[in-house]
Order: sequence, then structure tokens, then C-alpha cells
Amino acid sequence: MIVVNRFRVPETDGEAFRADLQRAHDALAARPGYVAGTMGRNVDDPELWLLTTTWEHVGAYRRALSSYDVKLHAVATLSRALDEPSAYESADPGTDLNIRATRSIG
Repeated sequence: MIVVNRFRVPETDGEAFRADLQRAHDALAARPGYVAGTMGRNVDDPELWLLTTTWEHVGAYRRALSSYDVKLHAVATLSRALDEPSAYESADPGTDLNIRATRSIG
């Protein structure tokens, strides 16, 4: 599972945000199920930042978000993300794609 969080940050706040984003990434990286992650800044628009993380499965990511350390060191930064869908499934050849369907039982 891939999580893509994008942030719009004024250039003047860039260095402080970079430190906050690193702290958030470190907190997430310490959680079970974390596979990899990358921080980035857009080369054409330096106010646009990115944090991508990869997880073993959606449950690992959701449990990470509810952990005390992530709430303490990451949630405030992650809450600054642009309001857009952020969770993606792998679409590599041979993987089964999620099917849109009701997930509750009548």
C-alpha cells in the first residue's frame, strides 16, 4: 500500500517544515508494517512538498496512525496535507486490484 501526502508550504516556512516532515517520517518509519518512505519538494513549485510511504497493507498504516508516537510526532504535520485521497494500492502487473463494493454486511 502506498500513501501519498502533498503539502502546500510557504517558502519562508520551508526549512521548519522540512524538519517537521522528517520527524513525522521518522515516527511512521518506526511502526510495524512500514516498508519505505521518501520526502520531496517539487522542482518547479518549491511550496509543494511530498511525503510518500509504503506499507505492507492498509491495516499496518491505519495502526501506525493510531500509535501514541505517531500522534505525538506526526499527526500535526500530516494534518497539514492537501485535502485529497492519499492511499493507493499497488497496480503492478499481476496484482489484484481492489473492487469498489459495499463492505458492510446487510
